[in-house]
Amino acid sequence: MTSERYASPLLGWIMWGLVANLYLVGFFQRVAPAVMVDELMVDFQMGAAVLGNLSAAYFYAYAAMQIPSGMLADAIGPRRLSTLAALIASAGIFIFALSNHLWLAYLGRLLIGASVAVAFVACMKLAGHWFPTNRFATITGVALLLGNLGGVLAGIPLAESIAMFGWRTSMFVSGLVTLAGAILIWIVVRDDPSERGYTSFAYAKTADEKTVTAREALKKVITNRGTWLLFFAGGLSAAPLLVFAGLWGVPYLTQTYGIERSQAAGLTSTMLLAWAAGGPTLGAISDRLKRRKLPYLFANITAATLWGIFLFVSIPLPLLYPLFAAIGFASGGLIIGFAFAREVNHPAVAGTVGGVVNMSILGFAALLQPLLGYILDQRWDGTLLGGIPSYGADAYFAAFSWLFGCALLSVVALLPAPETKCQMAENNNN
Repeated sequence: MTSERYASPLLGWIMWGLVANLYLVGFFQRVAPAVMVDELMVDFQMGAAVLGNLSAAYFYAYAAMQIPSGMLADAIGPRRLSTLAALIASAGIFIFALSNHLWLAYLGRLLIGASVAVAFVACMKLAGHWFPTNRFATITGVALLLGNLGGVLAGIPLAESIAMFGWRTSMFVSGLVTLAGAILIWIVVRDDPSERGYTSFAYAKTADEKTVTAREALKKVITNRGTWLLFFAGGLSAAPLLVFAGLWGVPYLTQTYGIERSQAAGLTSTMLLAWAAGGPTLGAISDRLKRRKLPYLFANITAATLWGIFLFVSIPLPLLYPLFAAIGFASGGLIIGFAFAREVNHPAVAGTVGGVVNMSILGFAALLQPLLGYILDQRWDGTLLGGIPSYGADAYFAAFSWLFGCALLSVVALLPAPETKCQMAENNNN
């Protein structure tokens, strides 16, 4: 009988971290347009609605790739998938940075969104081979922190870089970093510790679950009522934060409060940092309480209330920091939703349900971004500042009412969801 020889945790973190870097890149590219709104409007001579669609192109492609991502990770492995994705992402970033026509900018954003969409799934699959099962909560939390670090880098650091070098040069450099990441993944990363002479944690797992085909798994998931309740609860709770911090928050703050772009980016970054902290914290509370619905519902009600305060109360600038931090933290409750959705379904379809629910997180944001842009354009009074459309407080109020409405609907969607008490469903007859 051969003795088990596991790889050191450091080696596992290196393997996982190189792939997780693609998740950071994806988050960076997701929110980057927020600090280059003025430049994009001038370069492509477009209004808010078109800008919303350009930014949302990333979200459309990302959402569409969620289910195929799991299948591709199983078919070709996370190393090949992540390398290919990073290469395509870098190509998309280069196209976007060098585009002199709007359709090329759209193409670049679509390629970026479609490619980085595989990052989270690839990370989790790799983690299943390089780490024991009881480390998954920690790894998921670190993934969220890395992603939000990318969002923070797309705030003040990117705003300062754009001010110094321009948005095209800044984006081009980010493409070079992504290309270097693809090369490192291919050279260093291996799908399984056995390729380095170590014992795989994947082999130590018990295989007591019924094996189902991808088609059967998808059918089980989409015919389960609980899946859809959590699909809408997650997507509608995440969309307001992603849309505000990812695009419309910076122009709103600069135009309404008269502050510099870097300071506005710092405010939206506060929301993202708190989101990064809220996810692992609320997830741990849910685990400790052995309840899913109660803490998730409390988080969503809190977030909806805070969005209402933002919308209906005149907030002094200094108080926006704690308000945005509280909104971000409460919005982190969506992490509970992934475990919740997994538990209301059969154990054998856990991967598929993760892809379906994750699709909603960016899917709703993709629909909301251009909608808000359309509303702003419709209520624009024709005011231009430096050749850039300036929207009044009334226009922003009408647009941001949708953020509050989505937050409220996330609460409504969650109310009928069944409590799982952190137990996996053994049968799914829905």
